[in-house]
Amino acid sequence: MSLVTLLPFIVLIGAMFLMTRSAKKKQQKAASMRNELQPGSGVRTIGGMYATVKEVNEDSVLLDAGPGVDLLFAKNSIGAVLTDDEYNRIVHGIEHDLEADGSVVPDDASSLTETDEPAADAASDASDDKPIDLGKKDAADEPADADAKPAEGDAAEPKKTDGESGAK
Repeated sequence: MSLVTLLPFIVLIGAMFLMTRSAKKKQQKAASMRNELQPGSGVRTIGGMYATVKEVNEDSVLLDAGPGVDLLFAKNSIGAVLTDDEYNRIVHGIEHDLEADGSVVPDDASSLTETDEPAADAASDASDDKPIDLGKKDAADEPADADAKPAEGDAAEPKKTDGESGAK
């Protein structure tokens, strides 16, 4: 056989090797993370539940999900071990101190846009406009124009209302 006929097979085997190698690395990293679990650390399960590790066994983990709520999970169901700051931020809503530079991101975009008008004037201008009615209107509610001619579909069938039925 020539090298040209073997080249596609060699490339295919190389690609498969690289894909399985990266998957094995991910599996080993996850297994080492699960084996290093210690009581008191915050975790997130693969189902998205946040809890604190209470006890670690060979194949299972006892999690404290709240006051008086202890749950037994398989070690494989632990998705991530969180740092203390990250766990407190997510579960308890406790923010860590801001960085030393003091830059603060505003909660709303009003400070990012500069307008010449005060906000109260802009709100009153919007309320002066006539409100838009997005509900359905019957033909009787619409103003009749003498110049307007009905569309082709309107002349063929009369419109039905909710209470009328076309069945005999």
